Amino acid sequence: MTKLVQKFSTQAFCTIIRLLPVALFLTLVGASPVLAQTKAYVTNFLDSTVSVIDTTTNTVVATIPNGENPLGIAVTRNGAFAYVANESDNTVSVIDVATDTVVATVPVGQLPVLVAVTPNGAFVYVTNQVSGTVSVIDTATNTVVATVPVGTSIGIAIMPNGAFAYVAVTSLHAVSVIDTTTHTVVATIPGFALPTLLAVTPNGAFVYVTDQVLDRVLVIDTATNTIVATVPVGRTPIGIDITPNGAFAYVANQDSDTVSVINTATNTVVTTVPVGDVPLGVRVSPDGTLAHVTNFVDGTVSVISTATNTVTATIPVGNGAAQIAFPTAAPNTIGSLIAQVQALIDEGSLKQNKGNGLINKLQEIQSKIDNGATRAACNQLSAFINQIQAFINNGSLTASQGQELIEAANAIQSSLGCL
Repeated sequence: MTKLVQKFSTQAFCTIIRLLPVALFLTLVGASPVLAQTKAYVTNFLDSTVSVIDTTTNTVVATIPNGENPLGIAVTRNGAFAYVANESDNTVSVIDVATDTVVATVPVGQLPVLVAVTPNGAFVYVTNQVSGTVSVIDTATNTVVATVPVGTSIGIAIMPNGAFAYVAVTSLHAVSVIDTTTHTVVATIPGFALPTLLAVTPNGAFVYVTDQVLDRVLVIDTATNTIVATVPVGRTPIGIDITPNGAFAYVANQDSDTVSVINTATNTVVTTVPVGDVPLGVRVSPDGTLAHVTNFVDGTVSVISTATNTVTATIPVGNGAAQIAFPTAAPNTIGSLIAQVQALIDEGSLKQNKGNGLINKLQEIQSKIDNGATRAACNQLSAFINQIQAFINNGSLTASQGQELIEAANAIQSSLGCL
C-alpha cells in the first residue's frame, strides 16, 4: 500500500486509488509570451484550487477556485490560457492567464487526469481514465472535436512537431501513439508494467516513461517506437520532465521522497535529490536552471537548482499539490534576444539599420513559433546565426558581442528541438 493510500481517505482521492494503485499526474506545456513567464500554476487536488506562483519571488500571488479535484494542467502555446483537468467534475477548466480567472468549462470524459497542448496551441488532449478515451479540445471554441479510444490511460505527451501524441495506457501495459491529424491510434508499444507519465526530449527523438510498479524509467526511440533503454530510479516514479537542452531528465519518486536525475546521454542516474513528502509532479523551468517539484502531502513545491541539484527553496501552496505548469523558454528568450540587439543599437555598438534588420528577423521567428511552424523557425534561427557571424567577420560586431547573440539563438534552437 502506498504512502498516499495510508495518509488520505477522502472520497475523491480514494476514487483514484481504486482505479490505480498510485495517484500520479503530470502535464506538458507550451511556450508563452512574457506575461506568463514569471508565473507557475500548481493544481491543489484536495483544495480544488490552482495556486499561482511568482517564480521571481517564490511566493503564491493568487489562488484560483477551480473544478473539483484538479489534477493535470497545461498552458497554451501563446501563454494566454491554462487548461486544468478536474477529476471529480469530468470537466476541463480554462484559466485566463492575464486575469487568473476561470473563463470556460469544457465537459470531457469520465475521470479526466492529464492534459497536453499541441505545439501550435490549437488543441488540448485530455486523458479520461475511466472512459478509456482521449478527448481533443479545439482551443478556438473550447469544445471537444474528437474522442480517441485508447483504454485506461494516464499520462500524455505530444511530439515537438505536433504530429503524434504518446499515451501511457495502463490497461494495455503499453504506450499508444495517436496520429494527431487523423485522431487514430497508429502504434502500440508493449513492455511496461504500469506506464504512468511521459516526457519527450526537445528534439523529439526519445520519450521517457515512468514505470512505477518496477521503479524504473523506460526510453522509447520514436523513430522505431521501440524501448531502447531501462533506467532504475527511486521507489514509485511518477512525474518526469526533461531539461530544455535535453541533457537531463528529472524524475519524482513518490515513495522515496526524492528526485532522480538521469543523464540522457548515458541513461544513468547521476544524483538523487531529497524533496518533500510524496512528490508527484516535476517541471523544469523555461531557462533550465530550476526544477520545480510538487509535494502532495506537504502541500509544497520544492525548487531544485539544476546546477547544484540541491533544493534552494520550498514554497507552500494548497492541500494536495499535484502538478505544476509554466511556459517554455523560446518566446521569452526571443524577447530577450530582441532586447539584447536593441541594447547594442542604443549604446552605438550596432548601426540602427543593421540592428532593425535583426529585430525584424527575430519578430518573424517569434511569429513562426506562435503559429507552430517550428521547422521554419529553426531555419530562420540558423539564418540569424549566419548573419551574426557575418557581422563579426565584417567588424559590425565584436567577437564577444556576436557570440552572446549566437549562444542565445543556439539556446532557442535547443529548446525548440532544432539541434
